[in-house]
Amino acid sequence: MISPNTPHPGPKTSLFSYWFGRLVLSILGWDVTGQVPDYKKFVLIAAPHTSNWDFPIGLSASYIFRLKVSWAGKDALFNHPLGWFMRWLGGISIDRSSSHGVVQQMANKFSESEKLVIAITPSGTRKKVKCWKSGFYWLALEAQVPIACGVLDYGSKTVSIGLTFMPTGNITEDMNKIRKFYDGVEAKYLQNFTPIRIKEED
Repeated sequence: MISPNTPHPGPKTSLFSYWFGRLVLSILGWDVTGQVPDYKKFVLIAAPHTSNWDFPIGLSASYIFRLKVSWAGKDALFNHPLGWFMRWLGGISIDRSSSHGVVQQMANKFSESEKLVIAITPSGTRKKVKCWKSGFYWLALEAQVPIACGVLDYGSKTVSIGLTFMPTGNITEDMNKIRKFYDGVEAKYLQNFTPIRIKEED
């Protein structure tokens, strides 16, 4: 099990969160392996994503890594009395009607921040679709930050952070790295597993 004192340069969560995450995953019978990349900023992809359980398991794992993870949400999520709670959970408000696209808005967040990790589920939904959404890739390329691959493997009941690399702009080459890394990983609902491919590869 990862020590609460394991250092990393990214944004950190509290020691209380660490023990809370350990308690949750201990009850659920999950383990956490790997390590936080040696970067202050990066895009963290979480895959496969086929179940509502992915969120609490992944969030608890981030607490064990002591990694403060942010995520993008529609601005409507933050314009109500519980908006503060969404922000506390790491939510970043995105205006989808803005002339600046979602990728550019998130890239701007990276440029404005000393430390920032944005988590993205590339499949975009728990249901099976034809391919991953490519926003994670263009965000990392635009912001000039690495992509880190987070895994929820229901076969071994293990959450891990492994492959980390700078996107090169060679889409097929970079996606081949990702496909190789996730080979053999088991989703909770195999019938909902989305192929690891983005439309720009076609």
